Amino acid sequence: MTHRFASRLTLAFALFLLASITASPSSARAETVTIAAANSLRDALRGLLPQFEAQHPNLEVRVIYGPSQTLRKQIEEGAPVDLYLPSLLDEIELLEQKGLVIDGTKRIYGKTSLVLITQTGFPSPITSLADLQTNPSQRIAVGNPKTSAVGKVAAQFLKSSGIEPKIKSHLLFGDHSRAVLDLVLTGEADLGLVYRTDIASESKVRILANIPEGSHAPIQYGVAMVWSAQNPAAAENLIEFLASPPIQVQLAQHGFEPVNSATRVVQAPRASR
Repeated sequence: MTHRFASRLTLAFALFLLASITASPSSARAETVTIAAANSLRDALRGLLPQFEAQHPNLEVRVIYGPSQTLRKQIEEGAPVDLYLPSLLDEIELLEQKGLVIDGTKRIYGKTSLVLITQTGFPSPITSLADLQTNPSQRIAVGNPKTSAVGKVAAQFLKSSGIEPKIKSHLLFGDHSRAVLDLVLTGEADLGLVYRTDIASESKVRILANIPEGSHAPIQYGVAMVWSAQNPAAAENLIEFLASPPIQVQLAQHGFEPVNSATRVVQAPRASR
């Protein structure tokens, strides 16, 4: 080996060591917790998750947003997800019945209500739910019940109230909650049926009516660790974080209603295979 070659080799090794020593801390963060979350949680999680990461500096949270039902199907197919946060507890229970939820991890951390909205300042002839019966010509945006939880709940209300036959031809469908809200904001729809959490920070719409709770399934926000979880310890920490009293207070600012206690709920019976 020539002296020049040996010097180059020594220099290369020294540069390698220097790069290893001076590597940024973020590049050394090996742990990631991945959550699949409903679109209606986007605003709330943007404020909450940085707090969780600050409390756990060796963790990064990766979020996949989408319609609840679409996310559930992706989890069923093996998507690499640790936690599932749909906007309707029923979606978790469907996974649970197939044995795709880790026992003892399902928890309710919030709830909300269904509301009828219109644009702020829009002179709507609808001032109550009764008006939908007598003036059914308004274009109403609703979620697609085949893809979104808010659509499923809206469909339950329209059927139980007897309003659906009168307004069916005037319904406009959005694939998820944000799409429903956008139909109202752009004026394509006169009215919309959305979760209260969808409009907590939206000043351009106003609530015309609160939908009676008994007309649809309870709108409960749940979280659970799913069968494809790769980082169960971190996932458990995030569940506890969502259920903690300080976070419950912050969730109220995003349109969530308090729950009696953010506790684990009984495991649903599994379907036979």
